[in-house]
Amino acid sequence: MAADRDQSAHPGEAPTEQPIVGPTSAPDDVLRVEHIAKRFGPVTALRDVNLHLRKGEVLGLLGDNGAGKSTLIKIISGFQKQDSGRMFLQGQPYEPKSVDDARAKGVDTVYQDLALIDELSVYHNLFLRRERVFRPLPLLNNREMKREARRALDEIGIHIPRIDVSVARLSGGQRQAIAVARTVNSDADIILLDEPLAAMGAKEGAQILDLVARLKAEGRVSIIMILHNYVQVFQACDRVSMIQDGVIALDKPTAETSIEELTEIVVNEYRRARAEAHR
Repeated sequence: MAADRDQSAHPGEAPTEQPIVGPTSAPDDVLRVEHIAKRFGPVTALRDVNLHLRKGEVLGLLGDNGAGKSTLIKIISGFQKQDSGRMFLQGQPYEPKSVDDARAKGVDTVYQDLALIDELSVYHNLFLRRERVFRPLPLLNNREMKREARRALDEIGIHIPRIDVSVARLSGGQRQAIAVARTVNSDADIILLDEPLAAMGAKEGAQILDLVARLKAEGRVSIIMILHNYVQVFQACDRVSMIQDGVIALDKPTAETSIEELTEIVVNEYRRARAEAHR
């Protein structure tokens, strides 16, 4: 995929030789992001981000700390609004007013902190803010939630023997799986996973990768995953986008790149940063 050189730094900033992937699309895109920029006071988090996601695809989003990955996810999820640029969802303009508005449009996010309530049971967490209640009395229909929770977990292959225990008693992998299952159970079309494997052991990480593989095989949802481990990228993702200095600097199918190429890009970025610091 061709990458252009950026010739238009912000006023007062030195021109950069950072390669920029321009706007790209595919016939089956479910999400398209074009020329997204975001500043926080004097800090430029995103300069010119172009990204697209195809139906049923798993896209790995890579980048160093502070590169702008989480900011981009927050914009797509409706948590923050970009300063400039535009987004399209299912081919239509996409301007989420809030996280709830994004969810209503089929875009849901699992953050690194999972947003689970430790004291609540597995099935109560699965239906958090979507509780089943009796009508007209506003009483929880625990029996229905248990039944639907078990069905939802079984459908996506998550094995948790008891769903009436508090999530505080579960492993990190099980907790992450529950957070993902809650998102899948909400009928999301696009799932954003913000570092889902952070601080996990190999066994727990494998459980999440297996879950992603099953979702990919079904082809119903499209997924963007923020990852740091390149081996996991090649295990789970169809395509990889690398964000550096607030732009997408590489966008390739995983079959057309390698760990060596990704590593070399990062090494070159460090060299460029050190040269600028010495100047």
